[in-house]
Amino acid sequence: MDHPIVRTLDRLYLVAIWSAGIAIFLMSVIIPWGVFTRYVLGTGSQWPEPIAILLMMVFTFIGAAAAYRAGAHIAVTMLTEQLPPPVQKLLSVVVDLLMLLVCGFVTWYGTNLCIETWRQPIAELNWLPVGVTYAPLPIGAAITLLFVLERMVFGPQSHRAIVRYEEQLVEATEGQR
Repeated sequence: MDHPIVRTLDRLYLVAIWSAGIAIFLMSVIIPWGVFTRYVLGTGSQWPEPIAILLMMVFTFIGAAAAYRAGAHIAVTMLTEQLPPPVQKLLSVVVDLLMLLVCGFVTWYGTNLCIETWRQPIAELNWLPVGVTYAPLPIGAAITLLFVLERMVFGPQSHRAIVRYEEQLVEATEGQR
C-alpha cells in the first residue's frame, strides 16, 4: 500500500525528525557556549538563551508530531488492553477524534498567537519577533493533525510498515517461482 498521500506524509515525517534532531544538536552546542561565555569569560552572551528556547520549541512540538506518527509517544494502555476488542476499537476512534479536536484548537489559537506577537521583538534579539518562537506550536499541531488523519484513514504507521514488508516478501517469493 504505497498511496501518494502516505508517501508525502513519509517525507513530512522525515522533515519533522530531521528538524527535531538538528534542533537538539544545535541546543547541545549553544547552551555550553552560553555557560562558557558567562562563567569562563565573564561576559555572558545574550543570544544563546533565546535561541536555545526557540530550538527547544522546535524539538518539542515538531518532534512530538513525529513521535505520534511513529507510535513512540507516551500511551498508558494497561486498562484498555483488558477491555474487549470492540470496546478497544471504539476507544481508539474516540482518542483519534479527541486528538483532531486538540490539534485543531492548538493550530488555530497557536497561529493567532504567532500573528498577535509577530511585531513584538525579543528583548535580547531585536531582530527576532516573539511570534517566531511560538511558530513551532501551530506547525507541530498541524503536522500532528495530518498524522492523526493519516492514522484514521490508513492505520498506524507501524502496522503499515509490517504490511509493506510482508507484501515485499510475497513479491520476492513469487518472483522466484
